[in-house]
Amino acid sequence: MSLPPLLQAFKSMRPAKVLVLGDMILDRYTYGNAQRISQESPVIVLHADDQELRLGGAANVCNMLRGLDCHVVAAGVHGRDESGSQMVELAQQSGIDTRLIACDASRPTTLKERFVGRAGSRHPSQILRVDHEKTEAIGDWLVEKIFSGIENQIEDFDVILISDYAKGVCTPKLLQMVIDLANKHDIPTLVDPMRGHDYERYRGATLLKANRIETELASGVSLKTVADASAAGSQLCQQLDLQDVIVTLDRDGMALVSRDGASCHFPTQARSVYDITGAGDMVLAMLGACLGSGLDRENSVRLANVAAGLEVEKSGVAVIPLAEIEAELRTDLLPGQKKIVTHEQIASIADEHRRRGEKIVFTNGCFDLLHFGHVTNLTEAAKMGEVLVVGLNSDESVSKLKGPTRPVISETERSAMLAALSCVDYVVVFGEDTPYDLIKAVRPDILVKGGHYVPEEIPGYDILQEYGGEIRLVDIVGGFSTTDIIQKVAANETIRRTAA
Repeated sequence: MSLPPLLQAFKSMRPAKVLVLGDMILDRYTYGNAQRISQESPVIVLHADDQELRLGGAANVCNMLRGLDCHVVAAGVHGRDESGSQMVELAQQSGIDTRLIACDASRPTTLKERFVGRAGSRHPSQILRVDHEKTEAIGDWLVEKIFSGIENQIEDFDVILISDYAKGVCTPKLLQMVIDLANKHDIPTLVDPMRGHDYERYRGATLLKANRIETELASGVSLKTVADASAAGSQLCQQLDLQDVIVTLDRDGMALVSRDGASCHFPTQARSVYDITGAGDMVLAMLGACLGSGLDRENSVRLANVAAGLEVEKSGVAVIPLAEIEAELRTDLLPGQKKIVTHEQIASIADEHRRRGEKIVFTNGCFDLLHFGHVTNLTEAAKMGEVLVVGLNSDESVSKLKGPTRPVISETERSAMLAALSCVDYVVVFGEDTPYDLIKAVRPDILVKGGHYVPEEIPGYDILQEYGGEIRLVDIVGGFSTTDIIQKVAANETIRRTAA
């Protein structure tokens, strides 16, 4: 079967070498229960129980690019403080080259501190954000230091991304020096601009990606329709000597406008939008990964559209790996493909659902010759929480457990059948004799087993005991088993041959 053109383009990508210049930010999230009002004043009391540090701003773009397997060099500024050390450490742990992030002792590292509360069974919500920052333009000595570092490595880059959060790094002088240098070496520069009226600092860039509000402010054109976006984009191309402008139009998709006046609209697919945070960064990162890899503009925008759609289905800012994008592109070829994930992926997926306050249920089995008993037990397990993760024994694992004639159906086909069930949210194949390591990765709220097990003897019992998870036993539906079905088919075949 030939692959769809967009999937073919995606499969042709190679790891791009990317420079990200911009405002490096550290995001700190404090989570807790918010179920009462203070007696001291009419404010919500947050009973904190968890804290998380994430890369934000241009550093988040770097992190997203690493998720897309790009080689990433970050250029920016941090303060001589704990937040700066934490940001650099997080970046290095993600494989980001931080040697071009300069230290400025006169300014704090930009820190956005968010407090997120859970109330009852509702999704967690941000109740307060505190910003620690200094937004004045960096000094000329820092401009020269950052530019010198970029100039020394310029031939190492396939593409340069500028992520301007208006925190002082992207000065007009530095940007023009970098854009001119990139143009001299025929390296495309992609800009995610600050919100404002004066975009002269981006003059001569290859591509500018702006959202609806940013485009309206920069062009003075009110964007009521896709045609308005095309007109505004064309105006910015001429005004700023840009090759292309991409206008992101949230639910209306994206418009790609070129200097020659050509325009193309890329509608978005209908999705369950959970959180739009990070969608703009994801678009910039995917565009950089694609264009840096040599893909054409149209396919690059299409893939950026897909990646942004996956991003808004997550809570907060999330890294979208290449495997998840490929699974999305393969959905039309194999329904349910998005549900089949790896051992590595399920850990972050489970964390995502936990952040939403959703209860995770786990069960496992061989599911060889999927039958009514399997479906009944899976349906029952799904009712115990919001997310059902199914661990599936690999072919080799099934053979060890059931004998050399099993499985009858391969793990690829068994995965697809399980994923096609509406009650199943994720399927993970494991090759060990037991799903112990998988349970450790998922950390389910509820572990479901069928039959008359002693809880203490169930693999993973000790893991659940550590954090207060629960084991539930369900009755096996009588009269249904793979072994019985195989024996019945064999008996019927014997009868048929005898009668013949």
